[in-house]
Amino acid sequence: MHRIGYVLTEGFQVLALAPQSVFEFANVVTGEPFYQLQNYSAAGGEVRASLGLSVGTHRLDAASAADTWIFTGVVAPLCRPTPAAELAFARQASQRARRIAAICTGAFVLAEAGLLNGRRATTHWAHARDMQNLYPEIEVEDDRIFIIDGPIWTSAGMTAGLDLALAMVEKDLGAEIARSVAHKLVMHQRRSGGQSQHSELLDLAPKSDRIQNALDYARKNLHRPLSVDELAEAVHLSPRQFSRVFTAETGQSPAKAIEGLRLEAARLMIEQSRHPLEVVAHETGFRDRRHLREAFMRGFGIPPQAVRREGRVRA
Repeated sequence: MHRIGYVLTEGFQVLALAPQSVFEFANVVTGEPFYQLQNYSAAGGEVRASLGLSVGTHRLDAASAADTWIFTGVVAPLCRPTPAAELAFARQASQRARRIAAICTGAFVLAEAGLLNGRRATTHWAHARDMQNLYPEIEVEDDRIFIIDGPIWTSAGMTAGLDLALAMVEKDLGAEIARSVAHKLVMHQRRSGGQSQHSELLDLAPKSDRIQNALDYARKNLHRPLSVDELAEAVHLSPRQFSRVFTAETGQSPAKAIEGLRLEAARLMIEQSRHPLEVVAHETGFRDRRHLREAFMRGFGIPPQAVRREGRVRA
């Protein structure tokens, strides 16, 4: 049995509890209680979320033990000092637990405890600059879903905690169990730690289901040329009407939006695989390696080889 200690601070963001469902359904999938989870706080008793919901907790003390400790954050981390007892416990737990993790601004707890010094870490993008300024010893990467640096795990904000929890399940129980858990939780896709906090699909923000469906269709078929005629047919619109509605809803032409999706997919593939650039180009819909490089220079200002080198350094 793997024990998980979930540390809550007064004013925690209620979505921080969502990753607990990942461990719950891991138990369902395996058919046994592999994970045992308990909520803790510095003083014990009921802890109120920022929304007002109260959660019962055990008090952190020297006898508290877990294989994994997960620290949650608050909405405004710089306005709420971390209880001294929580900081002291974090330092103590880092010597005994298998791993220490933080969801969203919970990374500030680990930073204040000194556990992130000399390590790579991430947090919610809105607070990453503050963390870097306050704790210059940390290598803060503000564009990552989650980061694993030795026994320390940190995640970006909100839903990224689900991705971090799924990665733990995959580490503990294997990829097939993690995929099954994601399927049961109706997660659209499992995001890896190297994926950007900023999504091209989210930035486009279409207002209608038809344009959203067109983008979903495009994302699943990036290896194909994807003409306006094909996208329009997929959502039962004329090419002219599709182009007009698409541009009105997203602020971009279909061609520009599709190139953004291709770039996002190619960058992720380059960072997380060893496929030759020719294969990456083919799989993400670029004509060849040269076309891929031209698009990277336009979109990111650096060639794909630089992205691959950076990914190897992180690894």
